[in-house]
Amino acid sequence: MDVDSWRWGLAYDQWVALPVTGSRPPARYKHAAAVVDEKLYIVGGSRNGRYLSDVQVLNLSNFSWSALKLQMNPGVENSEGNGGLVEALPPIAGHSMVKWDKKLIMLGGNLKGSSDRILVHCIDLETDTWSVMETSGKVPIACAGHSATLFGSKIIMFGGEDSSRRLINDIHVLDLETLTWDLVETKQTPPAPRFDHTAAMHADHYLLVFGGCSHSAFFSDLHVLDFHTMEWSQPQIQGDLATPRAGHAGITIDENWYIVGGGDNKNGCPETIVLNMSKLSWLALTSVKQREPLASEGISISLATIDVDKYLVAFGGYNGKYNNEVFIMRPKPRDSSRPKIFQSPAAAAAAASVTAAYALAKTEKLDFAIIEDGVSKGREVKHSQPNDTIELEALREEKANLELTLAEVHGESSKLKQEIDEVNSTHAELSKEFQSVQGQLIAERSRCFKLEAQIAELQKMLESMQSIENEVQLLREQKSALEKHMEDASSVEKQAPGGVWRWIAGGNN
Repeated sequence: MDVDSWRWGLAYDQWVALPVTGSRPPARYKHAAAVVDEKLYIVGGSRNGRYLSDVQVLNLSNFSWSALKLQMNPGVENSEGNGGLVEALPPIAGHSMVKWDKKLIMLGGNLKGSSDRILVHCIDLETDTWSVMETSGKVPIACAGHSATLFGSKIIMFGGEDSSRRLINDIHVLDLETLTWDLVETKQTPPAPRFDHTAAMHADHYLLVFGGCSHSAFFSDLHVLDFHTMEWSQPQIQGDLATPRAGHAGITIDENWYIVGGGDNKNGCPETIVLNMSKLSWLALTSVKQREPLASEGISISLATIDVDKYLVAFGGYNGKYNNEVFIMRPKPRDSSRPKIFQSPAAAAAAASVTAAYALAKTEKLDFAIIEDGVSKGREVKHSQPNDTIELEALREEKANLELTLAEVHGESSKLKQEIDEVNSTHAELSKEFQSVQGQLIAERSRCFKLEAQIAELQKMLESMQSIENEVQLLREQKSALEKHMEDASSVEKQAPGGVWRWIAGGNN
């Protein structure tokens, strides 16, 4: 395939295996991946229970693989704390990695002999060196399977599993400018502790967490953290069904969050799904066969920009065998849908009133003064333009549309309130039933204890009866032997005339 023309034959939203040249890197999963300057970097991973320490690079301009030899940054000490210098990047798996400028920042992961606090490794792609970044503050415990999301110069870390297999659902933030950790306090109900999930930022405002697993369950839930209020929520999701999964990978393009791979330790997830983060709606984009590499756990996905086009690049994973193939997708451009009112130049000045109106609708208090203020601002904007009367009519029409929209929102709010009341009522009834069933279970448990005691007594009686039966059997045998002896003696007496008395009297007369 011509490396200059391969892109022209790609269909939208379809995965294609990339024909690469040279030797492929060892197959693996639970690695980390990122694209920098049209090069895909693969760091670490696991294969056959062994952690890997290599850095493999795929040049997306000529499809060739090469190994990146890193030099240790002078002064780096062994992560085991013995003071010896490290000659290579330590073997690592289950870590997370973000691209920051010309550096790859790696958080945590499974490291043999590492400290009890999380380690932050840095790969400098300009000098081809690596180092351990010295951090301070509320440093989180060492863990793996967590998510790391870059937000400006900060990394937001959620979840994971520590070395004692304890699951985590805390939010920690690392400031890359000051190298200081902080523990974020949140409100409402957070996601259940989990690992091998994915997370993404939306609109510089929300953190979304999807899927993952505990030690007994796999999740398909979506949780949202509002960074303005620091409140967790679990919104209602529309669209296609997202199946439970862990070990999947995700990447965002604008307001779309692409998810590939994952599984439940039995089957891989063959479908690639995309979440519209504004509409909170899932779409099943494409699907592969169950045993194909794209239906793997521990897979990676990265975003590559070549010229002006964006591509998704997937690598590795495990689905019964370890994979080292590269797949590429050309995502179809998706428009950011906006209300028609925002597309009207005459009503651009009244945009703030929509946000205010929606906020007021939530509290069921409509203040039309805000709308009037927005309209008056629109008048001021258009005052210097011709056809003032036409523009005024347009503004009045927009105001009417706003009032209609607010009325609809108010109606929806009333319906939601009724549904919430019904759910609360149902919850109260279920709580009563639960308490009743709980009482019955306690009574049944007490009855079971009594029955177990009675069974134990009966077992003892049975054991004693067995002993008595043995004694009776012995007596029966003794009786039979005695009766037989008496019969033999009686037979001898009958056969000898005179019997014993004759012998006592003097023998044979």
